[in-house]
Parts: sequence; C-alpha cells; structure tokens
Amino acid sequence: MRIASWNVNSIRARVERVVDYLVREDVDVVCMQEIKCRENQFPYEQFTAAGYDVVLHGLNQWNGVAIASRLPITEVQVGFANMPGFGTPADDGSLPLEARALAATVDGVRLWSLYVPNGRELDNPHYAYKLAWLDALADDTRAWLAAHPTVPLAMLGDWNVAPYDHDVWDVNEFGGSTHVSQAERDAFFAFENVGLSDVVRPLVPDGYTYWDYKQLRFPKNEGMRIDFILANPAFA
Repeated sequence: MRIASWNVNSIRARVERVVDYLVREDVDVVCMQEIKCRENQFPYEQFTAAGYDVVLHGLNQWNGVAIASRLPITEVQVGFANMPGFGTPADDGSLPLEARALAATVDGVRLWSLYVPNGRELDNPHYAYKLAWLDALADDTRAWLAAHPTVPLAMLGDWNVAPYDHDVWDVNEFGGSTHVSQAERDAFFAFENVGLSDVVRPLVPDGYTYWDYKQLRFPKNEGMRIDFILANPAFA
C-alpha cells in the first residue's frame, strides 16, 4: 500500500494539484491536513472521479484533516482520548475542540491524519496547548499500542516540530522560537518512547517538507522538516 501525507493548505484551492499527484504517483491513501473547509464544502467529486473515497473532519475555514483512499475505509475516529481544546470557553467552561486528528483503518492498517497545533510563540497560550495536545496524543497512542500490539499503525501529518537542528535551514534563525524548543522536541520523541519510529528518515535522511512561500523560502531552499510518518514495528 502506497501512502502519503500532505498539508494542502486549503483543499478547495489545490484540489486539482492534489488529485493529479495522487494519480501520477499511484498513491493508495493520502492523509491531508489544513483542508480548511466543512464537510459540505469538500470537493468530493474530483476525488470520486479519480477513484478515491474520502473521510474528513472539518469544522470551519481553519485546520481540518482528511483521509482519501482507493481502498475501503473503516473504523473512522475523530479526535482522541483527553484531547485538549483551545479558544473561548463555553458556558460550562469547556474549550472548543479543533479539527486536528482523524483516524481510520485501511486494508488492516490503522492510520492517523494529524495537524499538530503550531504553538505560535513560546509565551503564547497556544504553545502550552500544543504541548498538552502532544502529551495527550502520546498517552492515547501508548494505550492503543498496548491493546493492539500486532496491528500496523502509522501516524502521518504536519507535526509542527523540527526534531533536530538540521531539520531547519539555520537553527540560529530560530532562537527563542517554536518548533525547535526542547519541550517540543521532547514531546515529539515521546512517540519514539512508546514504540514508534520515523519510517522516512532512514530512506531520506536530509531535506525539508515545508518552505514559507510568503518569505520566498523555496527558491533559497530555506525550509523546515516538520511533516513525518511515525509507525510501529508491525507497519515498518
């Protein structure tokens, strides 16, 4: 099974590019992040015409995750246990849960499409939210692996963490910034501690997955490696 992950940054703006990529590269399953639409706004027709079924979790024009597959999709799950929220509290004091995590089973493989919170700034409440979100996800993953030790699991997405200094073009440019802080890196490596590994890095040790187009980073190859596929031994 050929799987891929892509932060599409608005599926309605890039549906033609995404479908063209899927067909050209013969991708069976793609996990997408930042689809930025509600369920009734998703461009299903183009995916259906190319032979893909889609499940998604989208609440508004922000965030949103989806899984498209040429194979049957089952056991769809939105969010995870104790997932923290963020934003304006409701009358009962609870915080809104954002559309950042979606799981499904395809051909016996458990897949997650994940869009980890950005964190914004180290002194921003969003940073604490990011760390709490990752911690809760790690706890949920640990429990799931204990209950399903032989089931292949892959967690794909935009993790918004650069685990190593060489995962950014110049770590000195990131002093006092998110994505490279030790707390974020520790939260990322917690997934290795529960039994997952980066299945792409051994094959592609260098290179980036994101370039800020607003700063024209791509022509200068000033990128960041923040998108990963972490998997258990049953998958890898």
